[in-house]
Amino acid sequence: MRGQPPNIVTYSSILDALCKNHRVDKAVALFTKLKGKGIQPDMYTYTILIKGLCHSGRLEDARKVFEDLLVKGYNPNVYTYTAMIHGFCNKGLFDEAFNLLSKMEDNGCIPNAKTYEIIILSLFKKDENEMAEKLLREMIARGLL
Repeated sequence: MRGQPPNIVTYSSILDALCKNHRVDKAVALFTKLKGKGIQPDMYTYTILIKGLCHSGRLEDARKVFEDLLVKGYNPNVYTYTAMIHGFCNKGLFDEAFNLLSKMEDNGCIPNAKTYEIIILSLFKKDENEMAEKLLREMIARGLL
């Protein structure tokens, strides 16, 4: 509709396109701008930005965004946690990944098969085979495989 101001769905779509096209700096600028306009990001919007930052290697920025959503009282969903865990695994920060996995479960958010797959594959890539196999057994015990 003409004259209809953009809403969070519109902004989220644009953020997603920017992140997927490796224009994370522009995505961060747009995210800041929409918050400045009083448009409240939703969990989907936060997840898009966290994922984009992690994939571009900006793990500390992703961590700040993740902490920001916690401070604002959001309850991250499985996709948000998994994006952050993926970022830690890509950097070989397995202690941080496992801490977040534990926090995720403590907060009542159940990891899915993708969450475990990301950690297990990352562990195998770093020759942490024993830990990967242990996690694989846990995944099987939970009925996720």
